[in-house]
Amino acid sequence: MSAHPTATPSPKPRLLVRGALALELVPGTRPGRAALRQAEAGALAERIGHDLALLAPQAASLDLVLAGAHYDPAELLRPGWPLHRRLEELHARAPQAGGPRIIAFGADADGVVPLPLRAEPELQDGPLRVVPFLLVGDAAEVTAVATTFEEILLERGMARAETALAAQDGFAARIEHARYLTAYDLAAMMALQYANVGLDGLWTLLETALLVPQREAWLDAPPEPLLRYADGQVRAAAFDRDGWRTRYGPQENDDARIDRGFAHFQARQRQLVAILKVHGLDVEPVPCPAHADARALLGAGNG
Repeated sequence: MSAHPTATPSPKPRLLVRGALALELVPGTRPGRAALRQAEAGALAERIGHDLALLAPQAASLDLVLAGAHYDPAELLRPGWPLHRRLEELHARAPQAGGPRIIAFGADADGVVPLPLRAEPELQDGPLRVVPFLLVGDAAEVTAVATTFEEILLERGMARAETALAAQDGFAARIEHARYLTAYDLAAMMALQYANVGLDGLWTLLETALLVPQREAWLDAPPEPLLRYADGQVRAAAFDRDGWRTRYGPQENDDARIDRGFAHFQARQRQLVAILKVHGLDVEPVPCPAHADARALLGAGNG
């Protein structure tokens, strides 16, 4: 059946690619500036747009949206992708144009970054900083670009020298390497780093919250703390000394070794809870006394 001649055509479906310019700093240094001025952010966005089009020509037909500030990777890797979601909201409010747009957001005249895009000062000492961007456009074009990026960015995604220098000058930073990553590339990189320091079990919870938040995930691998992710929240088994001994050291009878083991467990649990909170996950402690079914208390089967 042919369409009615006065029918309004349906808009083409639009998708997006979440990405970042990753800046690897010289060890022991940190950027001197938290954000670029508006004009500087626009100039950097132009260079980034050119780089991305060289890597995937169809990127030139997409809108590019850039936050002219740098963040810790954990600020980007949070459930719901809040930094990219904020860019998506700002993109939706930007004036329409006849062709692809480059939209950049920088600091105001006083150098202040708007609060929703302001990096957390307590996370500014890491060796890797990320500058988030979005590519937005018609579904077919975005899919083609995303496919190309998945194939080449990890191996060939270095920024051009002039782009890296613009970022270095703008952020007053000493940059060793500047490269492009999708958000999923960054997640894969962080997964390897977490595994290298014995946090691969914790990453399972973080990855679930990021990529399949409707699912449930557990860290249930003694001597690690017992954690459960479900419904956007993590519940942590808060064992007392006797509860810890029941689960982790039932054969131990030496009080001094029990005390040391329990203290080590508590320190490890504080470490894991702090990492989860940095990634934007709330953690609810659940008291678990001796001989209680800790998994049942954390809500097994209710996610």
